Amino acid sequence: MAENIEIKTDQITLGQFLKLANVVESGGMTKLFLSEFAVYINGEQDQRRGRKLKVNDVVEIQEFGTFRVAKNDE
Repeated sequence: MAENIEIKTDQITLGQFLKLANVVESGGMTKLFLSEFAVYINGEQDQRRGRKLKVNDVVEIQEFGTFRVAKNDE
């Protein structure tokens, strides 16, 4: 089951999402992380840290789990 990660905007970059999901500690670590781990977005591999994620997109990372982009309506 996917863990929901809530965002306040309509979209977020993969790099920002990884930081928000506590997968990486800082934005600077994102490039290195993406070069070492396979990241799948909606079932397709994508290593671009600038990739735009929208609400309901599913991000799968081996050894870290599955995450779903959710809207925070506050």
